This record gives sequence, structure tokens and C-alpha cells, in this order.
Amino acid sequence: MSERFFLYDETEETKTRYVSFMGDSQRFDLAIINTSRYYGKKLILDIQSNRSAIIGTDDLEEPGYIEHAFQLNDEDANELRDFLYEVI
Repeated sequence: MSERFFLYDETEETKTRYVSFMGDSQRFDLAIINTSRYYGKKLILDIQSNRSAIIGTDDLEEPGYIEHAFQLNDEDANELRDFLYEVI
């Protein structure tokens, strides 16, 4: 077995908020992780779909980003986007 080459291996204290809410047609169970990494963006984990994305306000304004990252239709993506604008 060859020697493992790490790009980085760090431990950090983070703050995680768990939120569950019901949209018009879908339930969202999210973990919102605040970290000093990712240039002030937050790590958003959708526990139901097992998808995640690193998101800042610039990403929320990018057309199609939320739809693609979480594999959502336009309506569900807009509900998630509206919520994330409140917390990011």
C-alpha cells in the first residue's frame, strides 16, 4: 500500500443549525454549518436528499444553482432559496 498524501487534515469547531420546514410540496430537513472555511459561505446539507452545497448570497442569485445543487424543480428551489436568503 502506498503512503497516503493529504492535501489537508484539519479539525475545526463549527456551529451547526438543524432546520426542518414544510414547503408547498416538499419537506426540507437541513443542516446549516458555519465554518471559517469557504470564504464566509455556509455548508448546506439536505438530509432528506443526501445532497450538499457550499452557498453564499452570490450563489443564491446565480440562475439554476439551487435547482442543480439540490436537484429541485423551480417551485421547490424557490422555496429553499427564499429560506436560505433569511439565514445566509
